Amino acid sequence: MTPQTKKLLDEVQTWPLEDQEELAQYAREIRGRRTGVYKLSAEERAGIERGLADMRAGADEQIAAIFHTARSTRA
Repeated sequence: MTPQTKKLLDEVQTWPLEDQEELAQYAREIRGRRTGVYKLSAEERAGIERGLADMRAGADEQIAAIFHTARSTRA
C-alpha cells in the first residue's frame, strides 16, 4: 500500500458513515473492473429485489402506458 493510500484510509475513519459508504462503493467498482466480478452491496441488492417485485406487480404495464401517452402527445 502506498503511503498516500494508507494516510487517506486512516483519515476515512473520521468521515461520516455515508461518505465512508460512498468511498466503499467506488472501491467495489474498481475491484469489479479489475476482476470482472462486481459484488452488490446490500442496498443495491435490496433495490434490485424491489424493482423485480414491482415488475412482477405490473409496474411494467404502468410504465409502458406512461411512455405510450408521452409519445402520443409529442406529435
